[in-house]
Amino acid sequence: MFKLKALTSAAFVATCMTGMFILEAQAQGRPSTLGMSCSQAQSLVRSRGAIVLSTGGHTYDRFVSSRRFCAPDEDEIPTWAPTRDTAQCLVGSRCEPSRSRRFDR
Repeated sequence: MFKLKALTSAAFVATCMTGMFILEAQAQGRPSTLGMSCSQAQSLVRSRGAIVLSTGGHTYDRFVSSRRFCAPDEDEIPTWAPTRDTAQCLVGSRCEPSRSRRFDR
């Protein structure tokens, strides 16, 4: 009886710990440009190559450091975002459908 109780307690603790890790991971969210300086945001995009960043309360964008992170039928478009120290910081680029292919249908 004692072994069963100890095993049940250990399983309960393990389940609680797993739940805490999952909640912590969900609470982290995506990085926000508003909490970074312009140079920090630019550096983060350069180091990751492609990353989704929050740019305001309920807004976000995917920033890329070069066209190689875009699909073959997309163009790289320079993209600005607000940061802690700059209202319009050139954080990186965004991938958009190629203008030359938009009307090819």
